[in-house]
Amino acid sequence: MNKKLITEVAGIVEAPAARVWAALAAELLPGDRPRSGRFAVEDAPGHTSTVEVASHTISIQGGWWYRGEWSVEPHPQGALVVHRVFNVAEWMRWAVPPANRMFAGFAGTTRRGFAELLANVGRRTQAPARPT
Repeated sequence: MNKKLITEVAGIVEAPAARVWAALAAELLPGDRPRSGRFAVEDAPGHTSTVEVASHTISIQGGWWYRGEWSVEPHPQGALVVHRVFNVAEWMRWAVPPANRMFAGFAGTTRRGFAELLANVGRRTQAPARPT
């Protein structure tokens, strides 16, 4: 797969990586969704995304260009959570930014959404969480 990084954000949760991973998975994969493997989800009426879960990374790919990856790894202060958004368009890759007017504020929108997710993970782990 050919991926082009669009934006990346990260944060620290002051809890063991295994606990942070469980909390992140609960946030991104609610209910009885699998915690490993590859599967499809209907994330909006008429729209399906592919989810891949492996070795403390959750990837969600949907539409013709979007792939989001969230990962957890040990950090001296607890766990480092990283979220990356990639352009994975197989054709007309150059057209992704102009076709998505949201790119003008995409990095800010991604940071705000990540900060909210990180706060939720912190609440689930009962540990301080902060963007880096």
